[in-house]
Amino acid sequence: MIRVIKPEGMGNIQLEDTPIPEINSCQVLVRTSKTLISRGSELFRRYILEEAVAPSIMGYSLTGTIEQVGSEVTEYRAGQRVMVVAPHAQYAVGEVDSSVKGNVVPLTENVSFEEGTFLPLARSATAWVDSSGVKAGDQVVVLGQGVVGSLIMQLLRGCQPEQIITVDTLPLRCQLSQKLGADEVINASEVDPVEAVKQLTKGRGADLVIDCVGGYAGVKSFEQAQDMVAQRGTIQLIALYQQQPLPLHASKIMQKRLVAGILTDESPVQIAQRALSSIEQGMIQIQPMITHLFPYTEAKEAFDLLWHTPEKTLGVLLDWQP
Repeated sequence: MIRVIKPEGMGNIQLEDTPIPEINSCQVLVRTSKTLISRGSELFRRYILEEAVAPSIMGYSLTGTIEQVGSEVTEYRAGQRVMVVAPHAQYAVGEVDSSVKGNVVPLTENVSFEEGTFLPLARSATAWVDSSGVKAGDQVVVLGQGVVGSLIMQLLRGCQPEQIITVDTLPLRCQLSQKLGADEVINASEVDPVEAVKQLTKGRGADLVIDCVGGYAGVKSFEQAQDMVAQRGTIQLIALYQQQPLPLHASKIMQKRLVAGILTDESPVQIAQRALSSIEQGMIQIQPMITHLFPYTEAKEAFDLLWHTPEKTLGVLLDWQP
């Protein structure tokens, strides 16, 4: 089979031919249909590194069809469509024993292979929203409208906030955010986002600011979050890979809350089912988020496009079907 690898050298994405893996009694073998490239973890924690990256962590959002089931597997069958947390490759091994929860999730009839690749991030987005403490009537700001920020913005609508304000610097993402349901969209390349949020909230600031700006730009966005959150409000930090410590100002964070990541005890399986239902019911609209679909033979071009021209991309998928 063919898989994506990243040997030594920044951006050195290659394809490698390797044997189809064998499965044990508690695993399933899946023939891949589509995979999603994550701009956050796969670029800022894989692509930009000079050192080689293990193939086992090159990707985690894969959909396909089960071709073989282990002797002890009873809940899955050959021919079943599934999402698997696995790297970019023509075949994936799915762990279904009880110690690995949510590694394999069946896709419902109305969720396509393309939409299913967003399920790992949609699951996380569901847990992030649950952990944010958002309440009906809140004024909420979402910083960053990449894949994660867009998923969170869409899920927030179901929490009945008074206003959802989104912020990004890229016109494509701003336009898509407006299309997918944001009440107000701020292009931070054109106006001061802190001042714009203060104006939209009548000088008070937002009840909740969710920071989804990863990578180098996340340092500035975290500082802006502290300036635009209201007294007794909450900042939720989701973004990672800023490559340096984030500035936390004691004078700005007083009388405010800081939440980091996911703070929920619900099982990954239950959260995945809720996320899948959100996609199926249209609470999360995936198709408008897909900007590019590359054949797997052009994996290098897909990664390069995401890195060099983020203004042209959002959801970038690899197609593994013959």
